[in-house]
Amino acid sequence: MKTETAATERLLLRPLTVPEGERVVARVVLPGERWAEGYPGVGDLASVSSFLRGCAEHGDPGPYRTYQIRLRGSGLVVGGIGFHGPPGADGGVTVGYGIVPGERGKGYASEALAAVVGIAREAGATVLRGDADPGNVASHRVMERAGMRRAGEGDGLVRFLVELGPR
Repeated sequence: MKTETAATERLLLRPLTVPEGERVVARVVLPGERWAEGYPGVGDLASVSSFLRGCAEHGDPGPYRTYQIRLRGSGLVVGGIGFHGPPGADGGVTVGYGIVPGERGKGYASEALAAVVGIAREAGATVLRGDADPGNVASHRVMERAGMRRAGEGDGLVRFLVELGPR
């Protein structure tokens, strides 16, 4: 399944391929490619590594993959966003995201998450879930701005979700 780059007003969400994911994990920047200071972060490395394991075990996940968050004007990679895997039995998917420290507070995470809500809806997921530490109020606001609502707390996390449509 071919997965396209998603565009927002200021961002490009570029779907990672396996070779690109391997480069991110190895921290190999190609000539002409620009990564913001701090990319890839610990969360990016975990997400991309999980994506690579999933591809090796189950094949290409289609749209339910990891995306680099790039600035439209410059192509600078400022973070990542992606699904923890394909939909479960209930049609639900979970998302995670991160922006490098020097680019936080500019609305990029909210803009990227809103685009991923659209990707999940278009791909047929019924629910999109996310979670954050109780003290990470900035992440709570990101999810709320993207249309997610607080769905409870458990295991030391605040859980959010948005219903995307019938199964």
